[in-house]
Amino acid sequence: MNYYDEIASGYDELHSDEQLKKLAIIKKYFSPNREEKLLDVGCGTGVSSSWDCQVYAVDPSDGLLDIFRSRVGLEKDSDGKILNDGEVVLHIKQASAEKLPFSDTFFDYVISLTAIQNFDDIGKGLREIKRVGKNKFALSFLKRSSRKDEILDLMKNVFGNLKIVEEEKDIIVIID
Repeated sequence: MNYYDEIASGYDELHSDEQLKKLAIIKKYFSPNREEKLLDVGCGTGVSSSWDCQVYAVDPSDGLLDIFRSRVGLEKDSDGKILNDGEVVLHIKQASAEKLPFSDTFFDYVISLTAIQNFDDIGKGLREIKRVGKNKFALSFLKRSSRKDEILDLMKNVFGNLKIVEEEKDIIVIID
């Protein structure tokens, strides 16, 4: 059992307010339409997965994903939420950032809120995010992370030009 599985039951109480603040900032930059696809890497309990488009959400933690599925009315083993018209609008999968189960340039948007500093291999995770995305990314990580400089250097190497937005606890990087 990993750390996030252990704290899953209290995760929203600890983190949802700050995640919603970051999400509001990112939504000032990105507004995907209903037909576009967005990937949320490190989605946790799904707080940051609230978008009016096709949302795909991945996280390595079973415990967090169980809470997410429960919140949106999905069975434990289900990976999709279907609207009345038969269209799947939410896909939830267990996966790590370092091995995303999607084809190249599949997503119009890729976001990752406060997860990057927890990747096992940050460079590999960032390269995977770039591989599956087209050209719109919003990635945040903790300002106080001991890996802050490394993360910024890796982001510059992988994505090139970065727009940095500082939030209370995080650095949000916008790439468009």
